[in-house]
Amino acid sequence: MVNGDPTTAYVVRPATKGVYPGVILGFELFGTTPYIRATADKIAAWGYVVIVPDFYHRSAPGISLLADDEGRKRGFELLHQLTRAHSLADVHAAISYLKNEGCPSVGMVGLSVGGHIAYAAAAKLDIQAVAVCYAGWLPETSFPISQPTPTLDLTPQIAGRNIHMLFIVGENDTLIPTGQQIQIQRALQSADVKHDFVVYPGASHGFLCKERPSYDQHSANDAWSRIESMLARELT
Repeated sequence: MVNGDPTTAYVVRPATKGVYPGVILGFELFGTTPYIRATADKIAAWGYVVIVPDFYHRSAPGISLLADDEGRKRGFELLHQLTRAHSLADVHAAISYLKNEGCPSVGMVGLSVGGHIAYAAAAKLDIQAVAVCYAGWLPETSFPISQPTPTLDLTPQIAGRNIHMLFIVGENDTLIPTGQQIQIQRALQSADVKHDFVVYPGASHGFLCKERPSYDQHSANDAWSRIESMLARELT
């Protein structure tokens, strides 16, 4: 339940019983797709209880879209209905679930839309580490999740929370062009946020996803290695 509204989430645990840290996985524009579920399984195999909140549960619960033109159109329709307050309420509910499951610490990995939400969550909620992967619209107010003021304006609130952020983006990401990449990095530096800012030469938006033409195996392998190392260092 989130503020009295019923919701569902995809949850996966390590094969061996035990006490594990928790990780919230924020999905891309397309919802809880097979790719997102496989990514959650991958992270769980590292030794985490992983939960994927259904950020679209208020308007299209359980939706899974293809990463094609029709899927993007529908995804953007849903994204225009998702507010910052709603997305943070969903992350807060996921944190509460993981804490109730006995997880001693919680981190978040966000992809694209989920990365934007993870950035806001780092400023507002009780998480210890966050991997933000090609998060769009941070310096803008294009969508309700980036309103009333740009999510990037929340950066100073991250610094006082002793959170480590790993920010990952492709050099050729048209959603996050070079000017915005510089703006985000400067905001993190100015606020003295503990962070690593990694730009992958030649990589485009969504380069972690094997199902996309933009998939870049070399960059993806390095990025996942960095994410795994960061979570291990900060959560265990």
